[in-house]
Amino acid sequence: MTFRELDPPQPRRVDLRLLVLAAAVFAIVVLTSPVAAASDAARLAQLADDYFEQRLRFHSLSATEEVGDPRFEAELAIDIAPEHRAEQAASHRRFLHQLAALRVDALGPADRLTLEVMKYDLSIRLEALSHPRHLLPVQPLEMVPVKLAGWAGGQSVQPFRTVRNYENYLKRIERLPLWNAQAISNMREGVRRGIVQSRPLVERTLEQLKNLAESTVAESPYYSPIKRMPADFPAADRARLTAAWREALTERILPSQRRLYAYVRDQYLPHARKSAGLGALPGGAAWYRFNVRESTTTDLDAEQIHRNGLLEVARIHGEMAAIQAKAGFSGPLADFLRAVETRADLLPFKSEKEVLDRFRAIDVRIQPALSRLFGRMPRAPLEIRPVDRLIRDSASSHYILPALDGSRPGVFYAVIQDPLTYPSPGMAALLLHEGQPGHHFHLALQQELDIPRFRRFLWYDAFGEGWALYAESLGRELGLYDDPYNYMGRLQMELLRAVRLVVDTGLHARGWTREQAIRYIMENQGVAEDHARRATERYMAWPGQALSYKTGEMRLLELRARARRELGDKFDLRAFHDELLGNGSLPLSMLDKRIDSWIVRQKRMFSQLARQHPAMSQVAMRHPG
Repeated sequence: MTFRELDPPQPRRVDLRLLVLAAAVFAIVVLTSPVAAASDAARLAQLADDYFEQRLRFHSLSATEEVGDPRFEAELAIDIAPEHRAEQAASHRRFLHQLAALRVDALGPADRLTLEVMKYDLSIRLEALSHPRHLLPVQPLEMVPVKLAGWAGGQSVQPFRTVRNYENYLKRIERLPLWNAQAISNMREGVRRGIVQSRPLVERTLEQLKNLAESTVAESPYYSPIKRMPADFPAADRARLTAAWREALTERILPSQRRLYAYVRDQYLPHARKSAGLGALPGGAAWYRFNVRESTTTDLDAEQIHRNGLLEVARIHGEMAAIQAKAGFSGPLADFLRAVETRADLLPFKSEKEVLDRFRAIDVRIQPALSRLFGRMPRAPLEIRPVDRLIRDSASSHYILPALDGSRPGVFYAVIQDPLTYPSPGMAALLLHEGQPGHHFHLALQQELDIPRFRRFLWYDAFGEGWALYAESLGRELGLYDDPYNYMGRLQMELLRAVRLVVDTGLHARGWTREQAIRYIMENQGVAEDHARRATERYMAWPGQALSYKTGEMRLLELRARARRELGDKFDLRAFHDELLGNGSLPLSMLDKRIDSWIVRQKRMFSQLARQHPAMSQVAMRHPG
């Protein structure tokens, strides 16, 4: 052997094109492999979970109200602060960037829907932050100091069962001075920029703030937990909590409430605007266009919605006129509606308890019939309670979903201002809307779905309120509208939502005055001026939200009609309802696609059944439910 034979071989020339090709083939094989797909799915699952946790941190009150998460029971995020809003925006952008890196083709159908929903949710929330909502922090609806005062009553979502619960609530309200100071700062900036509340809303807000500012420690709603402290608390804890509560209220919380009240009364009120609609503010037209899109989850514009409202008002008036004719009542429809509101036999209650008992009796009647309309029903129970007295003058009847750990049921809170004037005809429809199968079926069932946590607590007004209004229509199938006055009550509630389409767009897109809106409501709903004023001020304070009910309901009815038309005798109402609720809250545009896909799957299923078992398919066609 020679030394030459031991020399290393000479390197061969490599074709770079072959390397590129090999790398591409390797990437295709690896990235489309089950392992790669699993990694994308796992990454999406982690992002979805992180997003849920981030939302709880950003919105600590929602963590209590909507999720019942005890980890945030002591927190009060100052979400109207510029720093907080900037942090939210940065977080949303990060999540969107991370989602963009995921490959849709590597995900299964369920994960694709989660990806689509998460992108939509992040995008709409990011866009919302571009509008100056934080500069209007005080208004008669959903104001933080009033909300926390209402929670102190012990009948809402803040728990008061343990010493730790008490300590947590005290820590939460100890942060109220920070929120109040930020609210004053925001309002000052709003005054400089010409972004201020309408004067009637400020005056209504002052009534609430005055009650919180002028009470003594012992009279303060925030002190009410001390008055009903559980008897089994150790004496040392009772003394410590009482002293801490008194010190916090005396030294920090009540002085802060007085500063907020004084600022709104003496400095903000003189700058309040005369106009009623959002369109009158700088950038208000674009802001309202966004609110319409956010609330309806559609691309409908204000003019289309206004026209839809006029058509619906006319249609419902026609149904009401038919009932009026059967009742033998001559004169304008508005007079008939007012007469129905004041008939003695339709005002049967003497106490709040009697009203609540009637609601509970209707619920007992509904329950056995629900299985005819739904294949799946929520495990969580539904309770019916009165709304806290502190907020009943400004609140509407509403629903609070169950706590995830089962410690709180779903609750329908009824606003009963005066039992003697509480009308009975609308009670069935109201319970169907707020209770079951309305919000309770939607939200309690959504908690039970095998979907990421953020989707189990997701809410879109058009889907949620649209479903609840649609649920009112199911009173026919449930046998609740055989009495013509009960059906009239249902029509009155539907008319309210149709009128909202006209009034909300009138105020915020057409430049209506508050007085124009009040007059339209009185003439078309047949309600008293005070009722019309309260409704108008709600729409002024919450631009666009009132559009969600009828827009959502009309879309659901359209989807039901489409499914029935496409499936014919094979249409199964129970299966349709289960499909509507089976993916939780969705934007209406996504829901359209889901129902279209469901119709295709139903056709395919029945086609396969017909080929495999001809006789059985004929039975199924005759008895689809």
